[in-house]
Amino acid sequence: MKVIKIQNRAVRKLLKEMAEVAGFLWQRGWAERNAGNISVNITGLADEKNLFTEDHPFFKLETEYPDLSGKVFLISITGSHMRDLARKPKRNVLLIRLNEKGNGYWMALAGKDNPTGTSPTSELPTHLGIHQMIAQNGGNEKTVLHTHVTELIALTQIKEYCNEKKLNRLFWTMHPETAIFVPDGVGFVPYSTPGSQDIADETLKALENHKVALWEKHGVFAIAPGPLEAFDLIDILAKSAKIFFLVRSAGYDPQGLTDEQLKILKALADKF
Repeated sequence: MKVIKIQNRAVRKLLKEMAEVAGFLWQRGWAERNAGNISVNITGLADEKNLFTEDHPFFKLETEYPDLSGKVFLISITGSHMRDLARKPKRNVLLIRLNEKGNGYWMALAGKDNPTGTSPTSELPTHLGIHQMIAQNGGNEKTVLHTHVTELIALTQIKEYCNEKKLNRLFWTMHPETAIFVPDGVGFVPYSTPGSQDIADETLKALENHKVALWEKHGVFAIAPGPLEAFDLIDILAKSAKIFFLVRSAGYDPQGLTDEQLKILKALADKF
């Protein structure tokens, strides 16, 4: 398969950020084995029309994404390990460019030593669906990040917190930073088979009014302008959940912030 040499400085910087975030996910234990995936819309940062040629393999998609016509993405490969993406990012990501109808894509390697039979992450339909939604809404988010955050998954093992309103109340009241930097909270997605169209559809609904979607008993999806910003959203939520479990494990019920304190914090959120 043909390799595209990444020369654009902005794209190289994004690839470096992807690798940095992958390292964070692995260090925190949020990326066991091949868990987690990431995609970044790099359209406009390179000469898209000349980036891919007829020499590149073309693959059809089951769903059309017309709003992604001609757009180019860096995306992690299926089966990739975040610890490996952190060390060798070019070997663990691909470049894809969608065709004019948005129902297929050309694919190229980012590194010469990619594994045989390399393909995009199995969560590709979810990633493309999210990027399509962002394009339709005119959003500035370029990054879609999925990972398995231990503390957040643990919360969804408690029936009481398989509820969007109660989840967000917990996140906001456990830590002031969460109310400031994640003022819209998370969208909750009831359990569905990973990689399915059902979970992709439910994730889109959850992200219509949130920057983070929490999958029951599985993990999270976050959208943001860049990889580090997507990681920050998830990291803040994980801190709130960790505080909750630490207080509970000490034998106490968390006191949490009051409604008045939250009101003041939410007003501050507009300044950030």
